[in-house]
Amino acid sequence: MSIFGPISSIFDFTTFFVMLVVLDASHAEFRSGWFVESLATQTLVVFVIRTRRVPFFRSRPSVAMIITPIACAVIGAALPFTPLADALGFTTLPISFFLILVGMIITYLALVEVAKSRFYAAQAHPHRTALTHEQRRQRRIARRAVRYVRHSSKGSSPGPADRAGIVGNSQGRRRATRSARNRRNVRTRDGATKRLTKRVFG
Repeated sequence: MSIFGPISSIFDFTTFFVMLVVLDASHAEFRSGWFVESLATQTLVVFVIRTRRVPFFRSRPSVAMIITPIACAVIGAALPFTPLADALGFTTLPISFFLILVGMIITYLALVEVAKSRFYAAQAHPHRTALTHEQRRQRRIARRAVRYVRHSSKGSSPGPADRAGIVGNSQGRRRATRSARNRRNVRTRDGATKRLTKRVFG
């Protein structure tokens, strides 16, 4: 009602404007026109709100469903021209009013269809509720903790801890290689010194 009610009120005010300003209606004409417009819009709108789909194109109503609202709208439009008009305080309405009424009804049903589509779309995709401060803090902690989780599955990319281990191992291998090279160089120099000493001192 909070969605469709304002649309109905807008068209009520539009009817007031048409009757008082455009047609310069008397009190009886105003009463008759407002009755006909209200009855027509509030009965024919049933075709739109009865289904989530587009009426008549994707959701066809039954024959009884078609006849009942149309019959109510026609009877309401005919009442100002019947002998009951005097008892009800109605009077005949000009043809121009009915021409304007047809346009108003089509516009009203189109707006209700748009509002209905937006309403069901919002129900299907509700907005996320805002997180509290504690929930945001827990989410930040969880995101940071993921960085330090060791990926043990095969083919997974190494995490920070794995990368640190790889770097450490490679540095250790380089130090061991340098130590072995230095020892070979020392042994080579020692051997050359001994050979030179034997040659000199024979």
